[in-house]
Amino acid sequence: MVRPGGRSARVQEAVHAAVRELEAESGREALTVPQIAARAGVTPSTIYRRWGDLRELLSDVAVERLRPEVPPENRGGLEADLEAWAEQFLDEMSSPPGRAYIRDALLGDPDGSNAGQCSAYAADQIDVILGRAAERGEPVPDVERVLDGVVAPMMYRILFRPGLLDPAYARRLVDDLLG
Repeated sequence: MVRPGGRSARVQEAVHAAVRELEAESGREALTVPQIAARAGVTPSTIYRRWGDLRELLSDVAVERLRPEVPPENRGGLEADLEAWAEQFLDEMSSPPGRAYIRDALLGDPDGSNAGQCSAYAADQIDVILGRAAERGEPVPDVERVLDGVVAPMMYRILFRPGLLDPAYARRLVDDLLG
C-alpha cells in the first residue's frame, strides 16, 4: 500500500518535475531515463521499477498534466455551463501541448488505466456541471450521455480529423445534446 504524501509521492513529484524541466530545456526527444533520474535524485532502477519504461513515465506525466486545476465555470444555467466547459476542453485538448499529452497518455498505457483516468477527469467536471443544474431544478442528462454526445466527438476530431475545431463546434455539440 502506498502512503499518500509518503516517499512514493515525493519520488513521483520529483520525477514528474524532472520530466517537465528537462522537456522544457531540451525537448521531449532528448529525454532519457538516466537523465530524468539524475535530475530527480533517484536511480534509474527506481523509474524502471515504478513506471516500466520512458513511454509509461511520459504517459503518467501527461495524465497528471491533463488533470483539471479548477472546477468548471458556473454561468448560471446548464446550457451556458456546458458550452463554456466544452469550449475550454476543446481549446485545451486540441492545442499542440494538449494533443501531445493525449498522445503520451495513450502511448504508454498498456492496460488502459491512464485513458480511464483522463475520462474520469472529464466525467467529474461534467458531474459538477450537472449537479449544479439539478440543484437549480433544471432537467439534466446523465454523465455518460454528455460524454457520448460532447466529449467523444471532440476527442475523435482532435485525434483523427483536426479541422473545424472551434468554439462553434463545441457549442453545436452541446446544443445537439440538449435538443
